[in-house]
Amino acid sequence: MSNENGLIQQYKKIKAQYPDAILLFRLGDFYETFEQDAITASEKLGLYLTKRGFNKNDSLPMAGIPFHALEPHLKKLVDLGYKVAICEQMTEPKPGSLVQREVIRVVTPGTLVEPHLLEPRRNNFIVALWLEEKSAGLAYTDITTGEFRATEFNEQNRAELLNAVRQEIVRINPAELVAPRRNEQRRIRPEMLFQTEADEDDPLLPYRALTTACEKTMLTQFENFRWQEDNARHALLEHFEVASLEGFGCAKMPLVIRASGALVAYLKETQKSIAARLNTLVTYSLKQFMALDPQTRRNLELEESTRTGLKKNSLTAVLDRTHTDMGARLLRRWIGQPLLEVPRIQARLDAVEALYRNATLRDALIDHLKNIRDIERTTQRISQGVAVPKELLSFKASLERVEPLAELLKTAQPEVQSALASIIKRLDPCTDVTGRITEAVIDDPDLLAQFAGRGAVNKAKYVIREGYSEEMDSIKIGVREAKEWVAKLEERERTRTGIPNLKVSYNQVFGYYIEISKSYLSLVPPDYIRKQTIANGERFFTSELKEKESLIVTAQDKIDALETRLYKELLEFTGTFTARLLETASAVAHIDAFVGLAEVAERNNFVRPQINNGSLIKIVAGRHPVVEAANPDSVFVPNDVTLNTEHEQVIIITGPNMAGKSTFMRQVALIVLIAQIGSFVPADSATIGLVDRIFTRVGAQDDISGGQSTFMVEMTETSYILSHSTPRSLILLDEVGRGTSTYDGLAIAHAVVEYIHNNPKCGAKTLFATHYHELIELANVLPRVVNYNVAVTEEGGKVLFLRKLIPGGADRSYGIHVAQLAGLPRSVIHRAEELLAQLEGINENEMKRGRSRKAARQPNGYEESTQMSLFSAPIMQVETENPLLAELRELNIMELSPIEAINKLYELQQKSLKNE
Repeated sequence: MSNENGLIQQYKKIKAQYPDAILLFRLGDFYETFEQDAITASEKLGLYLTKRGFNKNDSLPMAGIPFHALEPHLKKLVDLGYKVAICEQMTEPKPGSLVQREVIRVVTPGTLVEPHLLEPRRNNFIVALWLEEKSAGLAYTDITTGEFRATEFNEQNRAELLNAVRQEIVRINPAELVAPRRNEQRRIRPEMLFQTEADEDDPLLPYRALTTACEKTMLTQFENFRWQEDNARHALLEHFEVASLEGFGCAKMPLVIRASGALVAYLKETQKSIAARLNTLVTYSLKQFMALDPQTRRNLELEESTRTGLKKNSLTAVLDRTHTDMGARLLRRWIGQPLLEVPRIQARLDAVEALYRNATLRDALIDHLKNIRDIERTTQRISQGVAVPKELLSFKASLERVEPLAELLKTAQPEVQSALASIIKRLDPCTDVTGRITEAVIDDPDLLAQFAGRGAVNKAKYVIREGYSEEMDSIKIGVREAKEWVAKLEERERTRTGIPNLKVSYNQVFGYYIEISKSYLSLVPPDYIRKQTIANGERFFTSELKEKESLIVTAQDKIDALETRLYKELLEFTGTFTARLLETASAVAHIDAFVGLAEVAERNNFVRPQINNGSLIKIVAGRHPVVEAANPDSVFVPNDVTLNTEHEQVIIITGPNMAGKSTFMRQVALIVLIAQIGSFVPADSATIGLVDRIFTRVGAQDDISGGQSTFMVEMTETSYILSHSTPRSLILLDEVGRGTSTYDGLAIAHAVVEYIHNNPKCGAKTLFATHYHELIELANVLPRVVNYNVAVTEEGGKVLFLRKLIPGGADRSYGIHVAQLAGLPRSVIHRAEELLAQLEGINENEMKRGRSRKAARQPNGYEESTQMSLFSAPIMQVETENPLLAELRELNIMELSPIEAINKLYELQQKSLKNE
């Protein structure tokens, strides 16, 4: 069999093992793709598509990637939803024999480890999920940091389960979700990986539904037998090399075992050459953290602006003053998981306050932190055997900053030492590691040599330091002496032979030789051995020269092999310190996060909140942290708020558009959330009784793919809030009911407020912004409802928004003034003012007629409003009433866009002309 026939057979045999992946098949300096993979790679990567005939019957499509350009192409394929199997040459090419090849790794979005392909300040999580009817097990990890966590869900029904799981998956925001292969005959095609359309026959339908709210999560199927409890348990025991799972807190949690064990098995199967070193498994309970549904995370703009989709103008952007990637990732986790345990919150606040009060110490810590690279991810790359010398030296330099960092804290003020005591103990400089790296690796290795325990270093420069290995030094000394001997050979042989133009030279074909011209051939000594005849003379060598040549030529191969072995041993030695190194990385990350929050507090004039288990939320002069930071040249108008379950449970907020109602509500929620992550808050003072959940119903849009209108989305979200809130929850409701007719919307808004107020299972503290001014009457009949409005003043017919919340309800919305600010034509504004006056007149007349009849009193018995009201008596329309007036009365100006207003005015005008 020819080598080419054997090659394609080898390819097809390996490809058959990875039918759902693009196989990158190493051929010399290229990763080649064949057949359909080549066509796909050509289309998606812009590669040149050619054909290669391996025999008379086979002419296969072929496209290649240069080995040094793998990373950008790999990233692009993964982002497009393809698995990529990397097949490497495992033996050196030899004439007449086939190179052995193996798939060393299957790359997916959740298993990327290349630093340049990852976002340094964010985790790259992969989730495994096992779903049952009313319960589930979820595990997730970031193989670049070793973080490994798992939890279990138990809910009353399937819908509740999917809601809870979706909420957690959105928080994690994984790059990949691994699910059981529900149908062994149906494999996922790449075009299905990010699909969200419903398909009743799709075995992954519930899993797809769970990922739709994430940025971009790829779905992967994994064999069912891997999820069986016994197999999953065995995978965990084998991975952690333990006899029991008791120490991980999940021994009696079968669903956690299924998900965690399957995830470990998946990583072992795909990361063949990279040991997926996961830290100890941490089992957590969702009850430890504040619940934040996807809508709330989005509406509060925790990680990105809803308007731009960027981190800028998000809460994370305001709070993140960290100087290390590890600290940034930790802070992001804190923001996503506010705490529900007062002692843990107080411990974080103590640390922030200690550093807040010691600016000099903080500055000194920052000087070290900003020079510490990603110890956490580099530790993982070392333990996986893929760290390159450049990373190793950066790693050593970072560890050398740990000891002075620890000394600063150990000699700091007593309150600092007390607040950070547990962290200081974990700051281990690992001098055994730094000392060994210093002994082994030169200070400035060739940065172009991507030497990672496999492959060659640049021939002009070695990585291993002289003096580290006697064997290496012996080889280098031998090479150096041999070269010195050759360098002196020419002069020595000229003297011995009497041949003045004798030359000693070297080329890659013939090696070292002695060249003598024709005129001096008679003087050639008998120990010279003829090598080659040339035009003007002959070339010779001696047995001793041949020995030196052999020593010099073969020495580089020996050095390369020895460097590979020594460097691999260095990585293995460092890897034995993984647990200590990761503890140090965690300690540095915590210090960085606390220093950053202290910096934010000082720069932005934040204060320490008072946290307790009570029901009171009292904020004095609170400010919206993101709005304030985005407008540094403006003075932010602060506002007070008091919420409790005794007297001020529900606050009805009225006032004009653009006055700041929504900003104020989000501000309150953000202050509560910031307090419960253990940070100072933007206020003059704040007392926060623990909040178990924050709900927001602010703004809505059509869910076209789900077949839901804006109003349906609004009602669905409101329903979810009412059924999941507790007396410890905080609810933000903005304009509930505005998506339907005026009366329907007002009735719904009224009923929602009553439900929150009267239902003891709900009883949540609530901020309710509305344009239904009739709702202010609720304060007269519901004892825990109070009214506030956003103050405005009118000057010269113009409205000035004061942004100040004051007691009492507003009686106007100033919608026409807002329309004027938006630039509507003056004629439209004037006409709208005329229509508004007419409508208000009609309303007043009808109120008078209504009062002349027997009022239909509400059970609550409160007074009728002077406005058209849900709470007043029904108004009977007189038979002689102009139908145009009835149409005007039903018209909700606030719901009309400018063009709709113009069209409606035109329609009314045409009707009036017909009636004349």
